[in-house]
Amino acid sequence: MRQKPSNEESSISADADAEPKGVGKAQGSQTLVRGLDLLDQVIDGPVKLAELSQRMGLTRSTTHRLANALIDRGFLTFLPREGYLLGPKLLQLGFLAQGQADIVQIARPRIEELASQTEDTVHFGRLDSDLALYLDKIPGRRRVDISSRIGDRQPLSSTGLGKALLLDDSEARWTAIFEAEHPPGTRRPDFDVWMERMRGYVASGHAYDLEENEDLIRCVAAPVRDASGKIVGAISVSSAAQYMDDDRMQTLSVDVRGTAERISRDLGWSPDTQALQKRRKR
Repeated sequence: MRQKPSNEESSISADADAEPKGVGKAQGSQTLVRGLDLLDQVIDGPVKLAELSQRMGLTRSTTHRLANALIDRGFLTFLPREGYLLGPKLLQLGFLAQGQADIVQIARPRIEELASQTEDTVHFGRLDSDLALYLDKIPGRRRVDISSRIGDRQPLSSTGLGKALLLDDSEARWTAIFEAEHPPGTRRPDFDVWMERMRGYVASGHAYDLEENEDLIRCVAAPVRDASGKIVGAISVSSAAQYMDDDRMQTLSVDVRGTAERISRDLGWSPDTQALQKRRKR
C-alpha cells in the first residue's frame, strides 16, 4: 500500500508556498515538467524531503505537494524515515512499453542514417544463445560484398557485433565462448591477444573485427542497451579492409558508439541508469 509522508514532512503548511493559485496552461506544463524532474531525482534510491527540495531548487512545501500528487498516482512511494523512491506505476508502464517496442523498427532509422553517413554496410543484431543473430542489414554504397544476410547466426568471438554483445559478460564466459568456437586441433587465434583486446573493447565501449570472421573485411561495433542498462543488441559498420585502415576505424568508433547510444535512448536507456548500475556492482 502506498504511504504518504508523516510527522515533519506532512506538517509543512501550504501557506509557506507563495506561488499563485491560478493555474493556466503554461503553469500546468511547468508543473508537469517539475513532476518529471522529481522522478529523475529519486532514481538512485530513497531521498528525504530536505535533500529532494534542494535537488529540485524548490521550496519544501512545493516539493512536498508535487511528491504527494505522484504518490496518489503510483509514480512515487514514500518510506518513513527513509524518503521518496520510484513507485509501482513505473514498473507497470515499463513492462507495457517494453512489450510494445519493436527493437528492429526503432533501430532502423538510426542505422539507415549511419549507412548513409559512412557509405558502408551496417548491421543490427542481438544475442541468440551463444551466437550473434543478424536482424537487419543496410547495404553500403561501395562495391564491397559482405556475405552476411538477415537471419544469419555468426560466431561471437570473431565478429565485431558478437564481441559488442559480450562487453558486459565475465572473462570466464569470454573464455568459455572462445574455447567452444575454437576447439583444440582447429585453427585458432592467439587467446591472450584476443582476451587483451576484449578488455580494451570494454574500456572503450566498442569492438572491432580485424578480418577475423571474413578475409579482407573489417568492422566497428557497439552495444545497444535497454532502459535497465542491459545489452539487448549491437550495431556494426563493415567494409573492405582497404577502406578501413586504423585511423578510419578509430574515427568510425565515435560515430558507431553515438548511433548505438541514440538507439539505446530510444529504448529508454540513459547515462544516469548506467552510472547507477556501475555503482551497485562495486
